[in-house]
Formats: sequence, structure tokens, C-alpha cells
Amino acid sequence: MTATTTTPSAAPTTQRLQGLIEDVREAVGRGLPPDVTAYLVGEKLTPHLGADDLLTDAQCEPDPEHYRQHVLHAERDGSFSVVALVWLPGQGTSVHDHVSWCVTGVHQGEEHERRYRLLPAEAAGGSARLVATEDVVNPLGAVCGFAPPGDIHRVWNGCDTVAVSLHIYGADISRLGSSVRRVYDLPADA
Repeated sequence: MTATTTTPSAAPTTQRLQGLIEDVREAVGRGLPPDVTAYLVGEKLTPHLGADDLLTDAQCEPDPEHYRQHVLHAERDGSFSVVALVWLPGQGTSVHDHVSWCVTGVHQGEEHERRYRLLPAEAAGGSARLVATEDVVNPLGAVCGFAPPGDIHRVWNGCDTVAVSLHIYGADISRLGSSVRRVYDLPADA
């Protein structure tokens, strides 16, 4: 995976972020299936995106070498985490999937994403490969969610300004260090 810098945050630092965390806690606390939980969390995230009072300047700080992950909150029971990813132009991830359900929302700029499906070796003539299924540009305010399996993608900042996105994962990212389950180093069809 492309290197990333992780910056933990001791506690939420804005009232709006605290409100978002409380909303997510309520949605996750329902104990519904992962795909339904992701949908509900996405509904909670949407109204906060783009708000000037959601994140502090420090929580939007990029890294000149690779995208930066600011862990904003990890629920004590490990049921979810809120993370801000900050991307300079051209910074991105490797092709990967995730350890849990995830909801992403673009807070500033835009994120580009290429989604893939895995074609197993027996179906691909002896060698597994990735098949690109969709290219998406997520502008300010866009929200998407997913639950494994079938969540293979690559994300990057394709615009000429800093991009900031909020990612809410159904796992304790402060403990795991990343939401990535597996990095795929396979041939990929365009």
C-alpha cells in the first residue's frame, strides 16, 4: 500500500464533530447488518460535509510525501472509528480492500476512485487478475458506503487542490493502524 502518515487525535475538537460521532454511535448501536449500518451512517455523515466548523486546521493538515490519516475518534468498544484522510494532488492508495464496512464522504475537493472485481485464477485462465468495473469522481458532499466482500478499489486526489474526506469504519483504526485488509498486486484490466 502507498505509505501514509497516521496522526491520532486525542479527542473530538469541535462541537459539530462530536455531534457526528453521537449520530454514528446511535446508528451503529442498532446492531444491524453491515450494509444497512453503512447506509445509516452515510445518512448521518452527509449534512456535516463541507461545514467550516467540522474539522480544525490541524485535522486538515497534509503530508508532502503521501496522504495523511488523522484518526479523529475510535469508539471504546471498537465498533467504529472516524478518520479524516488528507490528500495533496496526485496522492493515492494502492489497490486494496477493507477489514470492515466503510462510509466515505468528501469534505473538501474531490476524490477519484477506480473499483475492481477479482477474477479468480480458475476463471482467468490460470492467473488471478483484477477487472476494473467503474471509475467514479466523488465531488464535495458525495457519500458512498460499502461492506466486504467486493470492496476492492484504489482512491486518489485527481484535482489540483487539497482534498479531505471523512471515512467512518466499523473497526478500531487507532488499534489496527489502517482499514486495509489486503493490498492487491495483480494484473488489472483497464
